[in-house]
Amino acid sequence: MIIPVFTKNIESKHRTKIYNSADEIPVLDWNAVVQNKNIYATIPYLAAMEKSLGSELGFRYLLFYNHNSTPYAVAIIQCLNFIDRGLSDKQEVCRIRNAIKRKLLTTKGIRLMTCGTPFASGENGFIHTDCISPEEAYRDLAKALLGLQRQEKKIASTPVILFKELIPHNFPSGNSLIENGFSEFEIDVNMIMKIPSNWKSLNDYLNAMVTKFRTKAKTALRKSEDITIQNLSLEEIEFHKNKIESLYLQVLNKSQFQFGALHAESFVNLKRNLEEDFIIKGYFLGNTMVGFSSSFLFNSILDANYVGINYEFNQEYAIYQRMLYDYVELAIEKRCSELRFGRTAEEIKSSVGAIPVPMKLFVRHKNPIANRILKAIVSTIKPSQYELRKPFKQIDK
Repeated sequence: MIIPVFTKNIESKHRTKIYNSADEIPVLDWNAVVQNKNIYATIPYLAAMEKSLGSELGFRYLLFYNHNSTPYAVAIIQCLNFIDRGLSDKQEVCRIRNAIKRKLLTTKGIRLMTCGTPFASGENGFIHTDCISPEEAYRDLAKALLGLQRQEKKIASTPVILFKELIPHNFPSGNSLIENGFSEFEIDVNMIMKIPSNWKSLNDYLNAMVTKFRTKAKTALRKSEDITIQNLSLEEIEFHKNKIESLYLQVLNKSQFQFGALHAESFVNLKRNLEEDFIIKGYFLGNTMVGFSSSFLFNSILDANYVGINYEFNQEYAIYQRMLYDYVELAIEKRCSELRFGRTAEEIKSSVGAIPVPMKLFVRHKNPIANRILKAIVSTIKPSQYELRKPFKQIDK
């Protein structure tokens, strides 16, 4: 049985309790902080991911308590290795990896401690309550991460800590990380779309578009008319899980870097644990699955996530474009106020209606000299360039 470890943060009366398994987390204390604000911080999600990837990623869960033993913050950590695919520097984490490898390391892999899930964009690694200021909360987080890094040395060296990520509203909180030796840098934007409350159907969305983009959407819908789209139940996900994994890997193999890959059972475990809050749609041509899309539903947000595509059919049947419009329709159907598309493919996502939201990451190397070099490296990293489309005549708030 894993025994939770108490540590005292430097110059703080607060305590940090560390768990190595989601099964060991005290549910009431954890939920008192998370309050279903973020599905990626809920115990059912964490348990599903740990069950699927626990042998590859070292999961750590931190609970922060004040002097009255009241929980006020949680953090989700993974200790992992980059999988170097030897490809280009297109994506931001790949650029960091390659730069560090050239400047600081002689080995091919890089082991790091990540605060925030590697499998979703956004502020998913740290949540705190209003009983503490953001500045103090992130200061406590920084000290806890450094303490955990020292403890992890007994298992395997994790020279780099990566915090991912902050949205503009919380950029000032990052100063507490900088004060503790972290370096900040902007990464590729998160493409996010606001859903007006007066949209009741996909037709309302299409009617809000200028002619050019409405025509583009209708063309994609017409090209994909022969595709049958089906919401998959747990039993159907289990039946199709090997095909889902195969399609997912077709997309993943085009990626410039990997933290690790989901497995067929990952999708099954997520559906089993999250039920209607995890949605998978299968895209079928006849009886053959040629694609799938998945999304998470929480707090009036639809977070578009993993997709899989058979690229042999993608252009002819506009599979990926259809998925994007289906995400919009699903967000409207679920009465969401926000649809998060994540990073990559900024131009096509902006043509659907998403707008870019800047994101910041923070990184620190345990070696002071290497950390100074790392700071110089990340200062050169800039978000990818893209052409922003503006598809709407006007969006009523």
